Formats: sequence, C-alpha cells, structure tokens
Amino acid sequence: MNDAIEELLTHARLTAPGLRRSRVIGVDGPSGAGKTTFADSLAEILLVLTGTRPQIVHMDDLYPGWNGLVDAVDLVATRVLEPLSRGEDGRFERWDWLAGERAETVHVPVADWMVLEGVGSGSRRCRRHLAALAWLEADPAIRLARGIDRDGEAFRPHWERWAVQEGRLFTAENTRGHATTIIRT
Repeated sequence: MNDAIEELLTHARLTAPGLRRSRVIGVDGPSGAGKTTFADSLAEILLVLTGTRPQIVHMDDLYPGWNGLVDAVDLVATRVLEPLSRGEDGRFERWDWLAGERAETVHVPVADWMVLEGVGSGSRRCRRHLAALAWLEADPAIRLARGIDRDGEAFRPHWERWAVQEGRLFTAENTRGHATTIIRT
C-alpha cells in the first residue's frame, strides 16, 4: 500500500492546488473497501512528510442517513469544497446516525492538505477540486462481511440498500475511471 500512497502523493504534488493553496486527495470506493483505514494511513504519512496533520473530512459525517448518498455529495461540494476554493473555511452540520438528525457544526479550516474520505468523494462535483483520487475496492462478499462485522447483522438491509445507491452513483460518475490510483484491499 505504501507504493500506492507514494504514487498518489507524487501526483498530488505535481497538480496545482485545486482549492487555492490546499491540495485535496479524495479516497473513494464502495463501502467496506478500507477507505477510512487508508485515509488514516495517508494522513499519518502526510504528517511525517509535511510536519502538519492534514484536514480529514469523512463523508460518513455528511450523509443524511441511509438514503442520503447523493445529498452528501452536494453538501460536501457546497459547504466544504466550494468555500475552500474561495479561500474561506468550510463548515457543515455532522449527521448524528443514532438521533437521525443533524448535530454540531464541524469547521473545516483552509489547510495545505486535506483528505476527503468516503463514498462520493470522487464524484464530478468533488473531483474538480481534487489533486488526486484513490479508488479502493475489494470483493463484494468481503466488503459486506467487514460491514456486518463492524455494524452487526441488524444493519444488513441498510448495507444492501446502500450498495444499490453506490452502484448507481459509481456508474453515473465513472468514479473508478477517474482515479489516480486503484488499490485492491
């Protein structure tokens, strides 16, 4: 995986910052592919290389529930990426999954590096702001098993419903086809 991170960072460094001074790396792919783990590793490496911790925005904090994938893409574009492109801090209200409603405001200050992690982060509305895009993938059975292990069997219907939304979005956006780096986990 370190070769993939090196490839991603090399590409991002050679790309002009999409958000004024910020370089944003998207980490996309279907649920259970390992995006959060990869984004955390990427952030640690960026910390070592640059001496500062990059901003990390998790799309899980934006989705308004199990039916909100497309809505979250619009939210991150309008509330985070577009303000940052103007040199302004971004902000959004975190989705509280237990309460089923928006919660506290999350501030996203302008930073040299940002990692945007989650399904939809490589969508067209986000992609124009990205310096690089990692696509993570794994076999569907492995991804589902990871999700059920993490969330419990009661969440299987939600995972299945979410997978349909992912498939539609990835097909419409050709997200994988726009990736800088493809990583199989």
